[in-house]
Amino acid sequence: MLESVGSLTGSPWIYAAVAVSVLLDVFLPVLPSGVLVIAAATAAAGSATGAVPHAVPDILVLTLCAATASVFGDMAAYRLAWRGGDRLDRAIARSRRLTRAQERLGDVLARGGGARGVLVVVARFAPAGRSVVSLGAGAAHRRVREFLPWSVLAGLAWAGYSVALGYFGGQWLGATWLATGVSFGALFAAGAGAAYLVRRPAGRQPATGG
Repeated sequence: MLESVGSLTGSPWIYAAVAVSVLLDVFLPVLPSGVLVIAAATAAAGSATGAVPHAVPDILVLTLCAATASVFGDMAAYRLAWRGGDRLDRAIARSRRLTRAQERLGDVLARGGGARGVLVVVARFAPAGRSVVSLGAGAAHRRVREFLPWSVLAGLAWAGYSVALGYFGGQWLGATWLATGVSFGALFAAGAGAAYLVRRPAGRQPATGG
């Protein structure tokens, strides 16, 4: 049961915990921000069904909190990479993933809104994809107006999906760790699919006329 985390999910501190976790996992992708969001949403479902007696977060506020923290984290990484510096340049050079992402982002983010938006939104679901895209966009010196709107959309999509998984999973399976586990499994599956799409070579995409 979610009673073991009731002291957190039953207080306003859950919003701070979610915000800090989501904000920082752009730099530390190992932080379990998705698990925390899902657990809080599952507890909200448990309250609605009477399975969890204490007060829990409002799912709308929880969604907005997670989405806002996601955007702020993206912009912090973007600004850090924009300013650059020898240490950051060396860190990117040592990472094949970041190097490839920086090269690809230079092309994709410079295209029309569709290609740019799909990459930013899809990468938000992939493991470490948010970090790669945010740092890559900053290092490639993409303009804020080319990145920020898609970061907002990506944050809302990820937060809404995570909260929906936890809430509806909790309603269908009850406010148990099983519901949290199944919901997190669905989030992981979405991440695996997103990772495949992000890593797929651009050459496989169909060419467009014009």
